[in-house]
Amino acid sequence: MRIFFSVGEPSGDQHAAELIRELRRRRPEIIPTGFGGPLMQPLIEEAGGDFVYPLTDLAVMGFTRVVPMLGKFYRLVRRAEQIFRTDPPAAVVLVDFPGFNWWIARKARAAGIPVFYFLPPQLWAWASWRIKRIRRFVDHVLCGLPFEKDWYAHRGVAVEYVGHPFFDEVAERVLDEDFLAGCRSGSSAVVAVLPGSRSLEVAMNWPVMQEVILRLQQQHPSVRFLVANYRAADRRHCESQFLAGERVATGEGRVEFHVGRTSEILEAADCCLMVSGSVSLEVLARGTPAVAIYRSTRLMRFLARRLVTCRYMSLPNLFLDDELIPEFPFAGPIAPKIGPITTILDGWLRDPETLATIAGRMAAVYEDVVLLGASERTATAILDRLPARRLARAA
Repeated sequence: MRIFFSVGEPSGDQHAAELIRELRRRRPEIIPTGFGGPLMQPLIEEAGGDFVYPLTDLAVMGFTRVVPMLGKFYRLVRRAEQIFRTDPPAAVVLVDFPGFNWWIARKARAAGIPVFYFLPPQLWAWASWRIKRIRRFVDHVLCGLPFEKDWYAHRGVAVEYVGHPFFDEVAERVLDEDFLAGCRSGSSAVVAVLPGSRSLEVAMNWPVMQEVILRLQQQHPSVRFLVANYRAADRRHCESQFLAGERVATGEGRVEFHVGRTSEILEAADCCLMVSGSVSLEVLARGTPAVAIYRSTRLMRFLARRLVTCRYMSLPNLFLDDELIPEFPFAGPIAPKIGPITTILDGWLRDPETLATIAGRMAAVYEDVVLLGASERTATAILDRLPARRLARAA
């Protein structure tokens, strides 16, 4: 039995990889195929499936970045269409990445293949008119946030709340205790800095973070700043751009750059400065007080003001009546934002009791809203909804 995956985001690659493991644990005859990332690729190839293309390599943001890639996206859609027509899988599973995945859903529906949208796009936050596409091209929505179920159900969509796999991944992740011990050595406070997982995010937001770090160094000379980069290329960019180069590697109050250490850094940190994104869920799970920023281009900001309907950009804030994580979305010059961001972090570093109070609130929210076991429930939802005759035909 073959199941086709279309996954275009680094975080989605991680979630889909866990789902593939769970599906094959229950049904070893399942052969995953499709588009994905480096975590999915070995699982697909080990199962004898066709890893058609590393779609996560094309994860971009911003209209000007997408336009040059339209030809590539078009060819990938045509490739999927050919597969659906000549050798149809039992099901198609989409994970986020809506601009591209709408077209995959359309082609799958035309071929009569059931379409599951696992962790669907946040239509409740912006451009909610796209719900028409869900109703037209998607058979089942498997959502990760508790309020999404009612939102989709009220709009006539078949939906099930399965929980968010990010929380399972955080709970199951084995941390490097030696690295943690190194982060916590000494009596200095630790600030985690998360510049984002996309290169454009890093390019737009690192200048802001850099200036905040420099100001906080003046106010708190002994504080350590641990920068958690997603890719080695992003680390090289941030490190080369950092103005206080002589303080990167040695001495009190040093700034350290790491790749693949986000979980350990968040676990060790007293507070965090982050680019808003799915990592805010791990911030919640680890109870690390955070300030979220998101600097975009003026064009993106212009479009957002007309399309975005959600008050908050950090997911934990959606679970509360008031703001848990201070947010700074903006476009244009960075100077007006440096002061307010620095003031919040400076206040936290001077007042450990306030940090402890915020961490306690985050722990309470986590206990109230987190539903573990997302991959297991998602696998059950997919297998239970596939007719036996389709499973047999796609075997």
